[in-house]
Amino acid sequence: MNTFPKFSLALLAVLLAVFGIHLGLLYLLEKPLFDNKILAAYLINYFLAIFIYLMLYLLKEKMTAHLGFLYMGGSFVKFIFFFIFFYPAYKMDGTLSSLEFGAFFIPYVFCLIFETLGVINFLKK
Repeated sequence: MNTFPKFSLALLAVLLAVFGIHLGLLYLLEKPLFDNKILAAYLINYFLAIFIYLMLYLLKEKMTAHLGFLYMGGSFVKFIFFFIFFYPAYKMDGTLSSLEFGAFFIPYVFCLIFETLGVINFLKK
């Protein structure tokens, strides 16, 4: 199987599991399950991770010396999305609650780790 489809499906499986655990914890804590743009956060982080991975994979031969900078640029793009699409809604009440923080940064961290491992994997080959 090609590296990109394998990466996409594996990341999807990991994020679905993390999302399920996340919702389970919110349920156990008797917190709202779908507040704080949680679904959008998982989707946006998934698609950004896929896009960044694909760009790095496609550019690995032509821009090998610059892949680290491109990877950091991808992380910068994720933060731009956070500050444009999530931060204003999260700060409407003047504070960033732990539930709001977790809604975005839990999928962000898992995507970042998985993306990093995926890039390391294809660079080894």
